[in-house]
Parts: sequence; C-alpha cells; structure tokens
Amino acid sequence: MFTRNVSRVVKYGLYGSVAIGSGAFVTSIYQDDYDSLPIVRHTRAARTALEIGQMYKSKLYSKDWDKNSQEYLEVKSEAHKLGAEKLLELCKTNKGVYIKVGQHVGALEYLLPSEYVSTMKVLHKDAPKNSVEELYKVIRDDLKQDPTEIFIEFDAEPLGTASLAQVHRARLKDGREVAVKVQHHYVRKNTSIDLRWMELLINIMSKVFPDFQMQWLVDETKKNIAKELDFLEEGKNAERVAELFKHYTWLKIPKIFWEYSTDRVLVMEYVTGGQVNDLKYIEKNNISKVDLCTKIGDLYSHMIFVTGFVHSDPHPGNIVIRKEPEDKDVTVILLDHGLYAQLTDKFRYHYSKLWLSIIARDKEAIKFYSGKLGINEDLYGLFACMIAGRPWDVIMKGIDVTKPSSEEKKTFQKELPNFLHRVTQCLEHVDRQALLVMKTNDLIRSIEYSLDMQERMCGFMVMTKCCTESIYNLELKTEKSQVKRQLLGVKYMWSLFVLYLYSIYLAIREKWNMFLYQASCCASY
Repeated sequence: MFTRNVSRVVKYGLYGSVAIGSGAFVTSIYQDDYDSLPIVRHTRAARTALEIGQMYKSKLYSKDWDKNSQEYLEVKSEAHKLGAEKLLELCKTNKGVYIKVGQHVGALEYLLPSEYVSTMKVLHKDAPKNSVEELYKVIRDDLKQDPTEIFIEFDAEPLGTASLAQVHRARLKDGREVAVKVQHHYVRKNTSIDLRWMELLINIMSKVFPDFQMQWLVDETKKNIAKELDFLEEGKNAERVAELFKHYTWLKIPKIFWEYSTDRVLVMEYVTGGQVNDLKYIEKNNISKVDLCTKIGDLYSHMIFVTGFVHSDPHPGNIVIRKEPEDKDVTVILLDHGLYAQLTDKFRYHYSKLWLSIIARDKEAIKFYSGKLGINEDLYGLFACMIAGRPWDVIMKGIDVTKPSSEEKKTFQKELPNFLHRVTQCLEHVDRQALLVMKTNDLIRSIEYSLDMQERMCGFMVMTKCCTESIYNLELKTEKSQVKRQLLGVKYMWSLFVLYLYSIYLAIREKWNMFLYQASCCASY
C-alpha cells in the first residue's frame, strides 16, 4: 500500500536529484557524450522513479477502492502498463545495466504483474544497438588490428543485441564464417556507478511502496555483472559445458576462436537455426515438439541437479534449434555462456528434497526443506507454488496427476501479484541460488506453453529422475558405512524402477487419451 504521507526526505530527495543533476549537466555538457554522463543518467532514472510513484499515487492510492471491483482491476492494470512503459523507456535510454535488469524483470513471468513482464520482454530481442564503427573501435583497441585485416566480411545488421554486447555475422580471412560478439563501448565506465544509483532508487522506492522489495535483484546484478563483462570467461564456460555434456550428441556449443578473442571481443563459430519457441520453424522442419521439450528439460535438469554448473541466463533467445532434411533428430544449440553458477552440494540436496516433497504432497517436508533454503514457516506454501508454477490446491491434488493448462497459468499469474509483498519476502530471504533455478523453471515452462506442450509435462519425469540421482550421489558422498552405502544403492535403483514404471503408465495414458480424442472427432462427423 502506498504511504499517503510520503516522507519529505524521500519526496524532496527525488526532486533534489533531478535539480542537482540538471545543474551538473549544464557544467559538464561539453566534456563527454550526453548519454554517457553519469549525472544525466542518474537524473533520468530519478525522474522516471518519481513519475512512476506519482502516477501510482494519482491513479491507485488517491482513493479507497473495492479491490474486487472490475473498475479497480482495470485501473490497476492500466497503472501497471504505464509504469512498465516508463521503465522500458528508461532502460532503452540508459542502456547497459538498465537493460540487464529490465530483461530480468521480463523473465519473472510467474512472479510479477503480467503488464511489466510482457512490456519488458521486448528487451530480450529489441535492445538498443550501436553502429558498426563503434564496434570497430572496440575491436581496434582490443586486438590492435584494423577489423578489415581480420574479416573479409562483416554484416552491418546485428544477429542479436543484448544489454552488454551485440553479435554480428562475419567471415575471417581464411573463409571461415564466424559470429563476433563485441561489448558496448559505454558499458564498463557506467556499470559500477549505475548499480550504486539503482540501489539507491530501489531503497527509496521500498520506503514509498512497502510492497516493493527488490534488493535481491540489485544484489544478483552486482554479483554477476563482473563475470558477464569478461568475454574470456565466457569462452571458458562454453568449453567447460561442451566437455561436461559431450555425450549429448544432440547438443552443440559453438567453438571459440581464441586468437581473435579478448575480454571485450569474442569470436565464435557461426551457427544457424530457429529460436526454440519458433513454431513456424518447428513445423516447417518437422521437429517433434515432445522430443524438443524433453531435451531442453533433460539438459537443464542435469545442469541443476547433477553437474551443478548451470547456464544462468536462460531465455528462448539463447537456445537455437536446427534440423536439416537428412537429420534424424533436432540439434539444440546453446548460446551466450557469459554467466554460469556453480551450485553448492548443500543447496542441490535441499532443493532436490523439496521438489520430491512437492511431488509427494508432504506438507511437513515442504515446510522443512523450504526452511533449509531460507524461507519462513508461514511462506512455505507460497514458495512451493513459486517453485512448481502451480496453485497450492493443485499441488495438494498432485502435480504428477493434474495436467497444467493455459487457463491455470492465467489464473496463477493473475492471483500471484495479489501476494506481491509475500512474494518479495520470499525472494529477499531465499538462498540466492534458488533465484537461478526459478528462472530456469520459468524458461522450461514458458517453452512448453509456447509449444502447447504443457499438458505433456515433458520435463517432469527427467527433472524427478535428476533429483533422485542428485540425492543418491550426495548421500553416497557423505556415507562411510559400507552396509548403508549398499542400502542407498538399492533404494536408488528401486526409485529408478518406480519412475520407469510410471513413465510407461504416462505413455499408455497419453495414447489412450489420444485414441479417445480421435474417436470423439470421428463420432462428431
């Protein structure tokens, strides 16, 4: 609830930021590029925060509403939309870290108002881009060569533009086709001060809006940004994940050309294909949606629960699929390896236990293992819903027997923002490693929904199997008794056998439902 008597310190602090910023700008305008001036960027951010706050106050908090009325719901949706549009404009103008945070907001599909999520999602594919000459300057500075001495072709139009860099197709002197990732020239000089200013604004906004607790988002960005700015680290991550999953014949990680790479320039093997949620590409190339969703679920489940080395920027733009006419199976190409997390054994064990507790509908175990991840006792039910992406009543019925539907998703997304304060409490206190897993869960669910595969629950079985494997490996690592180690092995094999039988049951049930559907269609004719 908006505090009617907004603190004078907060209110006039925001006004003061704008005034001081404007004055400082006048004295600095000839010293640097306009948009790169820190004071200009901060003034813009402060003004946007103030405008959003005033807009919510005038529209939503200037009167007492019946919060169940249609009028209130419409006004609230309109306010969210206007706030999201103002935030999007700020991100596009200030660029850099602001784009990164905006993309994060656009990925929280199950946790934030849909107006913010849908508006900010455009930043995944429509981030502001730099000119080729600006990119060439970075290449010259880092490689100490003119780009024309390295590339015989360099496409002016980028393949993709992100918060920190953009990627272009090019061709080396020896004819090899490559993708060249070049960091935006303004990112490094603005990142540190942008983060400090963003943190200040979020602290102010949390006083104005008690429900607005987003420190966790700043903490995550501060922790990860240094890793993402080092492209050499990205190249090492790509090679490590390629080695870890070399037995996945259907997975491709683009090769790195180290001789042309620096911490701001990364030259990689050029790959083509369609985005993982591109239905036209999938249908045109006769790709099995069930097989594709299963492969995606398999890859990320093994990352989280088995290897613990997890791709930390999961969104559809970073997953490309390809299938040539002569190919039997689809190839999944994983892009953008700038940010990985190494999950601890302790976290993987507790999270695996929590997931199996959710499947077993064991309230006490859900509460216990939620607590192990930092969640207060009164929030364990909400946290379980956030993890599973399903309402509590569905969890209690059994997420393994209750198929998700598009209608359920809409209801879930509609109701969750009503508990925004409690959601942000969860996000503030939960083990930070869980935020990454929740983002990954959202990726898998969003792909399944975009391909209309949510009822098939493709990733459910492999995720459960990986949880079981993770628990077994971690318990085996700490158990000294040979007898108990043998018993753990027997228990693990039995669990796999039960999962195998259950997978057969699901396959039979699916075929039977398909038979009934076809029979009903024939009968209707």
